[in-house]
Amino acid sequence: MTSETTGVRTWADPAWRRAALDWAVDRLDRAGLALGGEPEQPHVRAWSTAFRLRLQDGGVVWLKSVGPGSAHEPVLTEALARWVPDQVLVPLAVEPERRLLLLPDGGGTLRAAGGGDVASWEAMLVDHARLQVAVAPHAEELVQLGVPDHRPERLPGLVAELLADDEAQQIGRPGGLARVDRDRVLADLAAYARACQELAGARVPASVQHDDLHDGNVFVDDGRHRFFDWGDASVAHPFVVLLVSLRFAARVLELPDGDSSLVRLRDAYLDQWLDFGTAAELRELCGLALRIGPLQRGLSWRRILRGVHPEERVEWADQVARWTAMHLAPGTLERGA
Repeated sequence: MTSETTGVRTWADPAWRRAALDWAVDRLDRAGLALGGEPEQPHVRAWSTAFRLRLQDGGVVWLKSVGPGSAHEPVLTEALARWVPDQVLVPLAVEPERRLLLLPDGGGTLRAAGGGDVASWEAMLVDHARLQVAVAPHAEELVQLGVPDHRPERLPGLVAELLADDEAQQIGRPGGLARVDRDRVLADLAAYARACQELAGARVPASVQHDDLHDGNVFVDDGRHRFFDWGDASVAHPFVVLLVSLRFAARVLELPDGDSSLVRLRDAYLDQWLDFGTAAELRELCGLALRIGPLQRGLSWRRILRGVHPEERVEWADQVARWTAMHLAPGTLERGA
């Protein structure tokens, strides 16, 4: 675990801001671009910040910085720009050691475009599956670049560490994981390991797994989707991405658990993987992926919060426990799917 932490007070520190913006200005100058006004800082979270930089030619670029828990984002973004440049934001520059990205403006998100219908979500998930299929051959390379390795064969060991972390689980504290719930999750670990083993042994390959894919993290323009904000991402079973996506879709589209529209979204996504199994096999694997997903999501939150100043973790301290407890709850497709 790194001893370095960052947070809101880091992003507000004049010395840090000056150094980060000086780097961005230098990279813009190398590209023949120049600032046209004072930088704005509309996005400030404990784990990341972003500046909006107006250019003299009227354009806009963005400077993003992430905390140690998302240290892989610059190199992952750069790698995806090589492999699937039409489906992501291609960075103008990255600085991995300082966790900085200089990005072009992506336009409007699916959320801003009013993507409140099933067809819009379906088109987005289809395109994301195609991205994952294209990136799958590079999974091992991503791990070597430092992207967190959450492949199914590794999850049982990682989850055992997660459950043993009383601080992350907030055991005995308000909003924390109840000991009885931890005992129930522990009792299920053998079944969890079998699900992971089955996923690892199937033909669907590991790939990049965004882990926070929703309508606010994808730009859309004339039907073209470009995905961004990879700070939560890992190398994992690709179908785990549906855990967050389907929950967001259910909320945005106001759909009950097991609704046929959620099944439609799942199946449209899975259809892009038919080279790796029959429709029935893919649905079974998806069920397993959604089952192992909450604990994997808990791992992501634990990693991100470890990189945040201790006093700034308080607001988000219940996230690890919440996702751990969700392992015991039915998912959005478990009723009526």
